[in-house]
Amino acid sequence: MAARVLFVRGHQLGLGHGARRYHLSALCRRAKIAMSRFEPQEYIDYKLLQKNLDIIRKRLDKPLTLSEKIVYSHLDDPVNQEIERGKTYLRLRPDRVAMQDATAQMAMLQFISSGLPRVAVPSTIHCDHLIEAQIGGDKDLARAKEINEEVYNFLATAAAKYGVGFWKPGSGIIHQIVLENYAYPGVLLIGTDSHTPNGGGLGGVCVGVGGADAVDVMAGIPWELKCPKVIGVKLTGHLSGWTSPKDVILKVAGILTVKGGTGAIVEYHGPGVESMSCTGMGTICNMGAEIGATTSIFPYNPRMKAYLDKTSREEIAALADNFQDLLVPDEGCEYDQLIEINLSELKPHINGPFTPDLAHPVSEIGAAAEKNGWPLDIRVGLIGSCTNSSYEDMGRSAAVAQQALDHGLKCKSQFTVTPGSEQIRATIERDGYAKILRDVGGLVLANACGPCIGQWDRRDVKKGEKNTIVTSYNRNFTGRNDANPATHAFVTSPEIVTAFALAGTLKFDPERDTLVGADGKKFKLNPPNADELPSKGFDPGEDTYQYPPKDSKGISVIVSPESNRLQLLEPFDRWNNEDLVNLRVLIKVKGKCTTDHISAAGPWLKFRGHLDNISNNLLIGAVNIENNKVNEVKNYLTDQYGPVPETARAYKKQGVSWVVVGDENYGEGSSREHAALEPRHLGGRAIIVKSFARIHETNLKKQGLLPLTFSDPADYDKVQPDDQVSIIGLKEFAPGKPLTCILKHKDGSQDKIMLNHTFNEGQIEWFQAGSALNRMKELQK
Repeated sequence: MAARVLFVRGHQLGLGHGARRYHLSALCRRAKIAMSRFEPQEYIDYKLLQKNLDIIRKRLDKPLTLSEKIVYSHLDDPVNQEIERGKTYLRLRPDRVAMQDATAQMAMLQFISSGLPRVAVPSTIHCDHLIEAQIGGDKDLARAKEINEEVYNFLATAAAKYGVGFWKPGSGIIHQIVLENYAYPGVLLIGTDSHTPNGGGLGGVCVGVGGADAVDVMAGIPWELKCPKVIGVKLTGHLSGWTSPKDVILKVAGILTVKGGTGAIVEYHGPGVESMSCTGMGTICNMGAEIGATTSIFPYNPRMKAYLDKTSREEIAALADNFQDLLVPDEGCEYDQLIEINLSELKPHINGPFTPDLAHPVSEIGAAAEKNGWPLDIRVGLIGSCTNSSYEDMGRSAAVAQQALDHGLKCKSQFTVTPGSEQIRATIERDGYAKILRDVGGLVLANACGPCIGQWDRRDVKKGEKNTIVTSYNRNFTGRNDANPATHAFVTSPEIVTAFALAGTLKFDPERDTLVGADGKKFKLNPPNADELPSKGFDPGEDTYQYPPKDSKGISVIVSPESNRLQLLEPFDRWNNEDLVNLRVLIKVKGKCTTDHISAAGPWLKFRGHLDNISNNLLIGAVNIENNKVNEVKNYLTDQYGPVPETARAYKKQGVSWVVVGDENYGEGSSREHAALEPRHLGGRAIIVKSFARIHETNLKKQGLLPLTFSDPADYDKVQPDDQVSIIGLKEFAPGKPLTCILKHKDGSQDKIMLNHTFNEGQIEWFQAGSALNRMKELQK
């Protein structure tokens, strides 16, 4: 058998660009094969990956981790690339790009601005973020199609015009679809969503990025990534009972915290890997985004093979079997940090509230809630999301629900169910799981992100009303799910969510506590058991995929100048070759500042394609250290307080540039590129913080901003909200060379502090050109 891997439901063949199109050289070649109900796709040659890896082995002469094997085998120049974990920047050639609809709008607008005729690598758009959960799946989907018609039409025509596959609204959540169709062992895939690492459950290096990074790859430009460190997690023992794969990542999050994985790939290995399903491994990798990891990955194993077989990718599985050396870590490889977890001793966990790394065993959460004043009464239990919406997840939840129904019991809490994809929805309907979940009181929502990302028209509580919800999602930042800062959101497995929804209280441990049936008798729930894969195979459901046409000459992409949803981009201004002097402090942020704080989601999602309109949400969730208030800062030109975006616009109108000052892990959370675009659009020049989350730091660089860190974190305290800030040394801006910052205080005194950066030479050119997109255009001339 030839050494080749199939791209399923991918990119059409014969779309032009010739040999330039796939910058993996001989890696891609044309082939035809009947594959389910989808057209033939490109193949990738494992032999070339192996050839590249052999070059690296000779150079490094040491055992390699799985992460290193896959990443280094995708190097643009394996012969000359400098490689040092945590220090050098790698130039890589990803195999594929995946975009969700909220981020794809800006990514495609940027790609259109590049002037290129077609994408250079297989790429897809997935419509999953703009569907609001309100009354139920079909009606919510129909409403979303009507409300978002302009955006969906833009994405569909832009996809067709530029050679991108398009998954229509209702198809499902991007990461579930990628796992079902595009991920495979050894792939290097980037996605414009922070939970792209879900694909690590199939042995791929799948990394969340901003839209500008995706544009680079779609334009055929090597993608830059700082050479990741590698954190090893050795799993021993076996999962059993109420413990699930979700508990592994909840435990790891408690160990590493929300920034412990920054700059690293988390690599799971050990005999315990064999005790969990492929989709369970995907759950663990998915939520690795919550510890700041570049991505997470599992080695190729029989459970992956079984999943590939069930999803009509038997040929990929056979090829992976032949190249296992490429797809598992070397014996004796070294990790920068090693964590060991005995799955046989691991207990069910629940994390929260307000942060995904506050870990508790389920058996202790009731006492913790009472001690801390968290509401015990559970208003809503929500299962699904890109993290936990597999067939196995739904089956285990249904197994819990069926036990309750057998005793005449329904959920005490409200209960919602989000299928991960049309394929999952159709299959759980066919196999009866959906009926069980509805019968116990569940509301089946559309195949979309929904409440997980704040797309939830919640009406059972008022804003500001203290309450508790329990989800099987990944994030639980303040206001994340329902825009209510008083909602205490907890994250756990779908089966534990179901048990909690039945009990209606956090003071319930299904391993030891009982429920009361309709007959008044007490009963104890048995640990759930369900098939990891459907015995009858998957039901694909409705065909919701649009192939890009081979000839797109007659297709037009129209953006109305009057639209309030879409706006063509104007280039940002170039650096003027001068130091940045007398900048105002727009806001000095106190404490945690995620991309949700910087650019809120929920109702703002509708403006993701209109930079000026969405900029009205800039930093409206951040706490101002000056007054401990949200969205209230002082305009030091007028001495009047007002909203953050309004103040930024006022500064910009007067020609006054500004900076933001922040705390640790600034910009953690979603890969939200708008959190970098908005400050640039409204006149920001630098973001100065104690430390950055990886994706956000890169996004800021791409848009021509200066992400800078205090050389001495204590210097954060020296910055006053009424200071004027000057950044000196930009004419000698160079990799590894700190910049000088002068803080001019209101009383006339000054402080001189040093600011570090992680710019390399190419990224400095982005700053000088005004943005990475500007630099791309310069190179085309």
